[in-house]
Amino acid sequence: MQKRHLDHINVPKDLRQLSVDDLPQLAKELREFIINIVATKEGHLGASLGVVELTIALHYVFNTPDDILVWDVGHQAYVHKILTGRKTVFDTNRQFGGISGFPKRSESEFDTFGVGHSSTSISAALGMAIASQLKNENKHHIAVIGDASIASGMAFEGLNHAGVTNANLLVILNDNAIGIDPSVGALKQYLTNVKKGTQKQDNIFEALNFNYSGPIDGHDLTLLISELNRLKTVKGPKFLHIITTKGKGLKQAENDQVKYHAPGKFNAKTGELIVKSGSSQPPKFQDVFGLTIVEIAKNNKNIIGITPAMPTGSSLKYMMKEFPKRAFDVGIAEQHAVTFAAGLVTQGFTVFCNIYSTFLQRAYDQVIHDVATQNLPVIFCLDRAGLVGEDGATHHGVFDLAYLRCIPNLIVFAPRNEIELRNIMYTAQLGLDHPIAIRYPRGRGSVIDWKTPFETLQIGKGIQLKEGKDVAVLSIGSIYKNVENAIENCKYTDTIAHFDMRFVKPLDESLLHHIFKTFKAVITIEDGTVVGGFGSAVLEFKSKYDYSAKTEVVGIPDEFIQHGTVDQLQKVSKMDVDSLVKTIEDLFLSISSS
Repeated sequence: MQKRHLDHINVPKDLRQLSVDDLPQLAKELREFIINIVATKEGHLGASLGVVELTIALHYVFNTPDDILVWDVGHQAYVHKILTGRKTVFDTNRQFGGISGFPKRSESEFDTFGVGHSSTSISAALGMAIASQLKNENKHHIAVIGDASIASGMAFEGLNHAGVTNANLLVILNDNAIGIDPSVGALKQYLTNVKKGTQKQDNIFEALNFNYSGPIDGHDLTLLISELNRLKTVKGPKFLHIITTKGKGLKQAENDQVKYHAPGKFNAKTGELIVKSGSSQPPKFQDVFGLTIVEIAKNNKNIIGITPAMPTGSSLKYMMKEFPKRAFDVGIAEQHAVTFAAGLVTQGFTVFCNIYSTFLQRAYDQVIHDVATQNLPVIFCLDRAGLVGEDGATHHGVFDLAYLRCIPNLIVFAPRNEIELRNIMYTAQLGLDHPIAIRYPRGRGSVIDWKTPFETLQIGKGIQLKEGKDVAVLSIGSIYKNVENAIENCKYTDTIAHFDMRFVKPLDESLLHHIFKTFKAVITIEDGTVVGGFGSAVLEFKSKYDYSAKTEVVGIPDEFIQHGTVDQLQKVSKMDVDSLVKTIEDLFLSISSS
């Protein structure tokens, strides 16, 4: 039986004891190790399978962690984690209390920079390289970035700066022509031409003063190691272009790179996805968005859809198929997506700009400067709002209510279910006087029969869902379901009223006056940060009008929430049904005894 090299490797020093001839066998073992664990635990599969040889070569040639390795995004860092002391706990990857799915500085000295969003690696590695110069340290600094991420503006900013330094920086472009969805844009076409040998124009990276080499086969370990050793002797900024296959080593992952980016559970031997129960389920919110925009676009020829690199994740793919000239994937370019949308709106188009909540943070200035100050009615659809689960702190969309609420002119709405999302989209495309942000969660809603006739919603108006006389519970968005279940399980359910406020901005002040005049106690509940969000808005209203009702704010605490299932994280945040029951009952008892 052949000796298993991986059994004896815990840190990169162990790896360096192997001969180059041993490394292909190690690569095979690493792929099997990742496939077997991700098949049952889930996670990001394709990206890590594509960089097995590159990761081995980097830790083999460079003296990590003294030499600094920065991964962009981090989807592809599983091999890195296994080789840097986390092999025995890799099965806890993305599990509650386990290791993170992304590089994380607090987790390992080999994780030199925390990542999760794209295109940060070059800037971070350049900062480290300049720091080494200032401290007279002789270190190598390597940034690994994908072809989708390098098309982002921030990556170009880093390249532009690095090109006028003599920093000891190596940028490795992992070119597989796909991010989560296939890469788009002129740079993608340029890289395709380079690979084909048909590029006639000057090399763009040499024009930015990088010492360029490649493209080379990123799965050829001997070639990789030879080229990395050569580049160690080259001074100044360097650029290595490697060609890889996302999902390498698993046939299905190679053939369907979009689906196997994060495939869920699958059969480790055959690669076939494990089909979940066929019982009728409510739709995913993203699909409600995707199917609804197609439906209303059939009757409104001015509707345009935009997404920054997430046509599958946002389900804008449906519109891209049905109306390819009216739906745009602009690549990993959130700032551009927002201002592009604003430009279209100035010319009379109705624009739905679909961006994950956590990624809209990257375009905050554009929302304020290019949309809100000009009062352009862009329709922002913010997917993955609230707690998103196993991707953790970098991906939770818990800050949007707070960071959007303070912007003048901007309407902020959170649908409690699929029908509400459908109706606000219909309402918005009829024409609004202001831009609007519609935020909704990852995953499935609660209504199976959601394709009801459209209704126009009144902007700034909440509704009462349940009668009561002592305690008013005010919820915003899909967390209402937890609230509804909690109220049903309370001892004093008849005394508790439930309101869906719908709009964080503008607040329904007439309804709030009624609530504070009628009820002895008020609880606000939101799937967002308690600092500056919906609850804060209600407290500001209470203070302004000097109401005395006892008021509690429930939401995401003022800290970065770790990774885990949404149910686990709601429990940590005391937003699960049992915790809400206790909070409501304690508040009722406190007003009853006073």
